Parts: sequence; structure tokens; C-alpha cells
Amino acid sequence: MNASAELLKELRIERDRTPPPPRRTGLWIALAALVLLLLAGAGAWLAARKQGPQVQTAQAEAVGGAGAASGSVLDASGYVVARRMATVSAKVTGRVREVLIEEGMQVAQGQVLARLDPVDAEAHRSLAAAQLAAARSQAQSVQAQLVEAEAQAGRLAGLARQQLVSRAQYEQAVAQRDSLRAQLAAAQRNAQVAGDQLRIAEQGVDDTVVRAPFAGVVIAKAAQPGEIVSPLATGGYTRTGIGTIVDMDSLEVEVDVGEAYIGRVRPRMPVQATLNAYPDWKIPAEVVAIIPAADRGKATVKVRVALKEKDPRVVPDMGVTVAFLEQAPEAGQAPRAGVRVPAAAVVERDGASVVFVVDPQGVVEQRPVSVAGSVGGDRELASGLAPGEEVVLDPPPALADGDRVRLAAD
Repeated sequence: MNASAELLKELRIERDRTPPPPRRTGLWIALAALVLLLLAGAGAWLAARKQGPQVQTAQAEAVGGAGAASGSVLDASGYVVARRMATVSAKVTGRVREVLIEEGMQVAQGQVLARLDPVDAEAHRSLAAAQLAAARSQAQSVQAQLVEAEAQAGRLAGLARQQLVSRAQYEQAVAQRDSLRAQLAAAQRNAQVAGDQLRIAEQGVDDTVVRAPFAGVVIAKAAQPGEIVSPLATGGYTRTGIGTIVDMDSLEVEVDVGEAYIGRVRPRMPVQATLNAYPDWKIPAEVVAIIPAADRGKATVKVRVALKEKDPRVVPDMGVTVAFLEQAPEAGQAPRAGVRVPAAAVVERDGASVVFVVDPQGVVEQRPVSVAGSVGGDRELASGLAPGEEVVLDPPPALADGDRVRLAAD
């Protein structure tokens, strides 16, 4: 009886003991991650808002004043080239006996530049001279025989009329005379051919002398005494030329102009050229021709520019910067100050023309400008902007003074 009561007591529920609540660690971790993501997104949005919109910029270029050409519609770079330049070679193959030129030497037209060994050519000339002498001697011998034959035929003609000699003797004398006449004509032709051969041989000797085809300056010496030169050389140790001559009066400038800007260039257009070696020397020039062919790889068109001043400082292959002008500058004319910017940089704000200038920190400044004119796709500004400053292209309508912008990675 007591044992059953004890068992029933053990089955009784104790209500003051409650089970522990379930753990919620995973839920808290998910909530924390969501909060971090929201904070990161807000930070990125605020950073992007602080940096401002992404824009493209361009640099203002000077169109007047010191160091710039007045009224320039296009600036380009090119090189000085020579229209008359020749690598002089011998007409025949031979060994060089002497070279009479050095780099930088002034030469006149027809001046001797070098001589080849003329041994073979002189031997041919001596042979041709001997053949000519032999042909002339033969012609003189036949001439003497013909004189005697004509006299004999004349005597026999008188005797034949008097019937003192037979007709056959007379006809034999006439035949001898006519034969000698034919022999004399052949001998004279042989002498003429021998004379032509002698002139050819003399020309061969003259071909061993290399002369300047025109007046100019020697810019390269390509051969030395003892070397073999040949106009048909293809390699090895045989030279193809003696030296290179340039006519300095034929120097001009070749410029590659982009296809997008070739419409600004026209023939006879005034140009101001500046050598990279002498940046303070402005050379007047003009457009000679626009080559009617484009370079597909570079998307450029070649323009020839003639220099109006000849100077020893100008040499081939020099780098040069050219400015194509609206009109030629007059003597004593004050240069027009101003800058040139793309037309997309100038916008209207409150009825005034303005540009947005970007400082190194990416902050823009709205600045009013005075537009002096239009040149192609650019605008010339008379005031309000300095050369070298960066301006925003196609500024957004909401862009205002003091805003921050991001530069495009163009």
C-alpha cells in the first residue's frame, strides 16, 4: 500500500518548473547581415551622390596672343621633306677609285662626285680607236685605187671612140671603176661604224665618272674607295650608290590631317609653321596641295605645305607644327587674344553663354564667357576662359556651380 502511494507521488506534475525557451541565434545573424547590406548600399549611394555625374572634358586652346597663331582654324604636326632628293649611283658596275664628297658639302650641277676604275672602259676605247683607224686606212686605199681606175676608164673611152682599143677593154675598165666605187662606199660606212663604236667606248669611260644631277647638299656618303658599286646590286657587299643629295630649295612640309578636319583646309590657305627645334621662329607658308587620297589605317589625308622662307636651319625630316590660318597675318598687326573650345562646352544659362570649368578636385565652376565666333565645330571665346583650363562637354541641365563631377575614362 505504501509502495503504490509513492509511485503515484512520483507521477505528479510540478508546475513551478517550466522548460527553457528555444534559441534564436540564426535569426539575429540574418538581421545583422541585412542591416550591414543596407548600410553599405546607403554608403555607396551617398558616395556616388557626393562624386556627382560622370562627364567628359576638353582643354581650352589658345587662338591668339603669345605662342599661338592668330585666326588658326586647325593645328597639326608633320615633317620637313624634300621634293628633289636623289641617291646618286654609277651607270656601270665597277670598283671605286676615289670619292670626292663628304656629308654637308655643297655641290653644283655636273660636279664630279666620284670616279670608278676605268681600266676596262679605256681598253674598249683603245680597241675602238684602232678599228676606226684601220677602217679609215682601208677607205683611203680604195680611194686611191678608184682615182686610178677612173683615169684609166677615161683614157680608154677616148681610144674606144677612135677604135684604137677594143670595146671589151673599155668595158672592163668601166667595171673596175664601178667596183672600186662600191668598195669605197663600203669602206666609208665601215669607218663610220667604227667611229660610232669609238664614241660608245668613250661614253663608257665617261660613265665611270659620277656627277651631281642637280645642285644641292650631300646628306649621306654611301661608298668608299675600293668598294664595288653597281646600279643593279641586290645585296651582299656591292653598293648601289655613291651618296645622297638634297635640293634644299625644294624643302616643304607634309602634314597628316584627320579626315574629320580636312574640310577646314583649302588650297592656297595661309599657314604658320613652327619648327620643334626653334619654337620662337614663325615661318610663313601656304598650302600647296591636298593629296586626293586617304590613309585607311590612320584615317588621315596628306597635305603639302610650301615654306616661303629659305633658311639653312631647315633640314629634311625635322618635326614641325603648322597652324592653318583664316587669313595671313599682316605686318605689325596685334595678335587676337582668346581661346578655342568645342561647341559642346558652351551652353545657355539664364540667357547668358557659360562654360563649366573643372578644377583638379573635380569641382565645377560656372563661368560666363563671350563668344567671338565659330570655326567649324569649335567656338572662339574672347573672354572668360584661359588657355589650358578644362571645360565640361555637354554639361547636364542639373549641373550647377560648385557641384562635383567624375571624369570619364576616355
